[in-house]
Amino acid sequence: MKKRRLGKTGIVVSEICMGTMTFGSSCDEGEAFRILDRAYDAGIDFYDTAEIYPVPPQKSWVHRTEEIFGKWLKTKPRDGIILATKVAGPGHGWFSPPLREGKTSLDRYHIKKAIEGSLRRLGIETIDLYQTHWPDHDMPYDETMEVLTELKEEGKIRYAGCSNETSFGLMKSLWTSDKYNLTRYESIQNNFSILNRRFEDELAQVCRKEGVSLLPYSPLAGGVLTGKYNGPNPPEGARFVKYMKDGERQKRMSNRFLNDDTIASTAELINVAKEAGMSVTVMSVAWSKQHDYVASTIIGANTVAQLEESLKAVDVTLSEDTLNQINQVSKKIPYPMG
Repeated sequence: MKKRRLGKTGIVVSEICMGTMTFGSSCDEGEAFRILDRAYDAGIDFYDTAEIYPVPPQKSWVHRTEEIFGKWLKTKPRDGIILATKVAGPGHGWFSPPLREGKTSLDRYHIKKAIEGSLRRLGIETIDLYQTHWPDHDMPYDETMEVLTELKEEGKIRYAGCSNETSFGLMKSLWTSDKYNLTRYESIQNNFSILNRRFEDELAQVCRKEGVSLLPYSPLAGGVLTGKYNGPNPPEGARFVKYMKDGERQKRMSNRFLNDDTIASTAELINVAKEAGMSVTVMSVAWSKQHDYVASTIIGANTVAQLEESLKAVDVTLSEDTLNQINQVSKKIPYPMG
C-alpha cells in the first residue's frame, strides 16, 4: 500500500482510508471486525470515524461506531494505526444531530465535551486527526481553532482537520490560524467522486497552494457508481432504496445521489471501465486517489466482499486515455449531483 503525507504534518497515511460510518447500523459488529481485519491485512493504516456515527444518524445508536472501533483497536498495536474522528458541527440550521440534545456547536464547551466522549469510547489517549464534521460560518473561527490548539497542547490530538467545508471556510480558518499562531486544518474531508467533481472548481486550488490534503469520501457516490441502481430492480437493502422510505432529509439525499443524470453518467462510465478492463467500482476508486492533492481516499463497506472489490484499485493507475474518456462523460453530463 502506497503512503502519502497528510497536509504539512509528520503523518504519512495509506492512500486508502477505511471508513466506518455504517458500523453499528447496516453493518453489525461481527462483520465490522471482519472488514477491519481485512483492511488491516491489506496494508490500510488509516481509519476514519465520527462521534455521530453510524448513519443514518439516530439517537438509538449514536456513538456505536466509535465503541465498535474502540473494541477492535485493542486487538492491534496502537502506534500502527492512524485514527481520525470528528466532532459534530452546529445543531442549528440544516440538521439537528441526535446527541447533546441537538444543541451541538463548535465552541469550547462542546468540543471539549465531544473529545472526552470520543477518547473514552475509543479507549485511547490521543486522536491522530480530529476533524470538525461540518462548519458554522457565522461563528468566529478563532474560538474553534483556539480550543483545537489547546487540545493539541494537552496531547489529546495530534492534528486538526475539517469536513464538508467551503473555499471561504477553509481559507478563513487558515487565515485565522496564521494571524493568531494557532493550529491549522491540515486536511479537508469532502464529498468527491466522478459524479461530484465540484471540489475541482475552487477547493482543489486552495489545497494545492496551502498544503492542505483532501480526504475524499464517497468515491462511489454512495454506491451509485457500483452500477447497482442501473438495473430494473435495485437491491432492496441498498442505501438509497431504504432512504427513500425514511425521513425528509434522507429522501433529499437520495434524490441528489440518485437521479436521471447520475444514472445516465454511471451507464456511460460502466462502458469506459469495461473498455479499460476493470469494474466501474475499481475505476472510481482509482480515479479518486489519482489526484495530487488527495492524501487518502475513504472507502466504505458493509461486507468483506464489497471491500475486496474496492481494494482491487490499490495498484491501479488509470491511463490518460481512460481519464480523457471519464472527462468526456463529465462534459456531456456536467454536475449530475447538482
